[in-house]
Amino acid sequence: MNEKAYKTMSGVGAGNIVIGIILLTVGLAAGVLMIVNGGRLLKRKSDLMF
Repeated sequence: MNEKAYKTMSGVGAGNIVIGIILLTVGLAAGVLMIVNGGRLLKRKSDLMF
């Protein structure tokens, strides 16, 4: 019985690490895109006419 619980915990732990790496990568990419787009908006702020 302990062996089954150990295998389950190992699988869940490995899955959590993989999901964490994926979320970290997606979050970093989204942050970089937001910084780039924000800088582009600030640069072209004077071109806007209302």
